[in-house]
Amino acid sequence: MKKSTLIAFYTVMLALAFTWQSADADVPSGYYSSLNGKSGQALKNAVHDLAIKHTVHSYSSLWGYFRDTDHMPSDASRVWDMYSDKTYYFTSNGYGSTSGMNREHSLPKSWWGGLTNVAAYTDLNHLYPSDADANTAKLNWPLGEVSTVSFNNGVSRVGTPKAGQGGGASTVFEPDDRYKGDFARTYFYMAACYQDLVWKYTFMLSNSTWLTLNQWSIDLLLRWARQDPVSDKEKARNDAVYRCQNNRNPFIDNPELMEYIWGDRAGDVFNVGAGQETYQGDPELIVPTQGTQLDFGQIGLGKSVSLKLYVKGLGLTHNLSITIYRDDAEMFTSSVSQVDRAIANSDDGYPVIVTYTPTAVGTHRSRLVVSDGGLVGSVGVELKGTCLPAPNLATVKALPALEVTDTTYLATWQPLSQEVDYYVVNRTIYDENNNKISTETFTTDDGTENIILLDRNSTQAQTYIVQAYRLGYMSPESNTITVDASGITGVMAELPMALLSAPGGVIVKCGTSLTDVSIYTMTGQLMRHLPRVDNDMFIALPPGVYVLTSRSAHRATKLIVW
Repeated sequence: MKKSTLIAFYTVMLALAFTWQSADADVPSGYYSSLNGKSGQALKNAVHDLAIKHTVHSYSSLWGYFRDTDHMPSDASRVWDMYSDKTYYFTSNGYGSTSGMNREHSLPKSWWGGLTNVAAYTDLNHLYPSDADANTAKLNWPLGEVSTVSFNNGVSRVGTPKAGQGGGASTVFEPDDRYKGDFARTYFYMAACYQDLVWKYTFMLSNSTWLTLNQWSIDLLLRWARQDPVSDKEKARNDAVYRCQNNRNPFIDNPELMEYIWGDRAGDVFNVGAGQETYQGDPELIVPTQGTQLDFGQIGLGKSVSLKLYVKGLGLTHNLSITIYRDDAEMFTSSVSQVDRAIANSDDGYPVIVTYTPTAVGTHRSRLVVSDGGLVGSVGVELKGTCLPAPNLATVKALPALEVTDTTYLATWQPLSQEVDYYVVNRTIYDENNNKISTETFTTDDGTENIILLDRNSTQAQTYIVQAYRLGYMSPESNTITVDASGITGVMAELPMALLSAPGGVIVKCGTSLTDVSIYTMTGQLMRHLPRVDNDMFIALPPGVYVLTSRSAHRATKLIVW
């Protein structure tokens, strides 16, 4: 696309964005009153306490919510992608992934270990639909400004960081100038909402300070947020997320808040704007709001899923009643039928657990109603879930690690032909005496077929196995791949293959053509990659010792070239 065309396109989008306002854009009275009169660490703690109490959705429901949170203002069927200028449309199936896109954790999930039982895993405040190619290039590198570019699609840039940035990472991801403030305020939210997590990767984060962010990242994010103020896109998305999961990003509603915690006004006492001080009006609910939807996503028959719906009010005079009725009410249950008004009026509110237990295949709907409490009228929450037949997942074939260095490698596998929600990688680390040190679990975005692991110790062996996850079910464990100090081992033979050393290379003897052939040095560096190798083929290589693997043969063989 020509530069002039791009400029015209962005101008139109900006103009349209100013018309994209939600009818529910007003922040509820008193929503931020718990931040009043606080400063420093106490203020950040109050932001955490407010933000962390939200509905945690299922991973399979995210595309349905993206239709509300990330559509273009001019076309509700088109995805607003902050990672590329490609044109994408939502599928007609509310749960279907948009082809060519991923559900992207803007703050990489591997930074907290990739656990799926952490609320951050499905928090819409940092999850965005992303062009898959840009997401693959971004991987789990930190934000930053690129010095030498390795990937550039006109919106996303990936490459080596400028001096003083990266936090030790060799690569950083730089979003377009239009979205740098969006990402900065997203990271401020994550640093406050999930300040209690223990961070595995600390390129931008710190486990040793209440600020959560380290200094170079504070400087970068503040600069980006100041240069790219809150847009109407962010405001509209914040309202949509509030309707979806019943919490807001305080750094969008109150942009100056970042200054009181990390910036020029650090240590000053913060007070929210007019109308947000002390509530003195009629009884009302802060959450849930009218029109909130609890979408339980897709689940396999025989499984159930529970979501937490926070109920919080202001000035309630009586206990609240919780009722589920209409349509498929028998498929949904609530943990309580009443909520004590004192608890509902507190800063914490009350978490009502709503469970979807389908007994038949199909899409099921019902309605949860919050009433009484002195409220005028009631607040309704739409319940929805889809039950599919239980999947029969095949066993995943784990493949040799790629791009092995002293500190990183790419765990790979052969993707299943079946539909998969995501893959799970279980890694075990051993010490020099082959004693197990730890076992960790990582998950991928959507159906990707590799994941980069950034903390390899070249003196320690690591193994990984892979499983597929779909609709609450897990596939059997794959074969085991070992990455040790001398390279890649542990791949079992499945097809006959022999290697004959020859001057300046090697002759491959195989019973059938081999596909996706990789040749590594003994330190794990990828030397050559060939899409196909036939019997008696000669492969030229400099003198040395190598390991040859093939996706079709699944055997690692050592060879010597002289």
